[in-house]
Amino acid sequence: MALDKEKLHVLSRLARKPIIVPANVKIDLEGCTITVKGPHGTLSRTLHPYVSVKLEEGKITVHPDLETLRRPAESKKYRAMTGTYFSLIRNMILGVTEGFQKELQIVGVGYKAALKGKNLEMDLGFSHSVVVEPPDGITFTVPAPNKIIIKGADKEQVGQVSANIRKWREPMVYGGKGIRYSDEVVVLKVGKKV
Repeated sequence: MALDKEKLHVLSRLARKPIIVPANVKIDLEGCTITVKGPHGTLSRTLHPYVSVKLEEGKITVHPDLETLRRPAESKKYRAMTGTYFSLIRNMILGVTEGFQKELQIVGVGYKAALKGKNLEMDLGFSHSVVVEPPDGITFTVPAPNKIIIKGADKEQVGQVSANIRKWREPMVYGGKGIRYSDEVVVLKVGKKV
């Protein structure tokens, strides 16, 4: 469907540009599901009814589905969904070609991490070790006892697994002990002086 000139305000800034598909990536559009296959795996996502995706000559375009637009007041939702799905599809392509990673740092005396097979085992001051099993598509590496790297093709999954590991011992504002992202800045408070 051709877009009307007066309805172009519905497009987000991102939707005006196409997503370039690399040669080593295969895209399948079936109904309302998009599947991306590449060297690092396969990712799929169900599309929102507000969004229509087209694949032409190695380029993906994301547009609002104007046939479902009932009133002009909804145009803001359509614009937001179009930009969101542009970013999600672009991240899927990046994930299957390059992959994503997060780095965590462990701070504290006696706090450390090690790999036991595929599982991550951490000593965090509890009476027992904390064992984290990686979900499908996620790998752990421990280059040093105080450093954990989480790798995977799905950006959301990498971020969620990192957040779950960080929850075991969030950084304390007094002393700074805990698990933090490598680029996280923890503002420390001064403790009581006796």
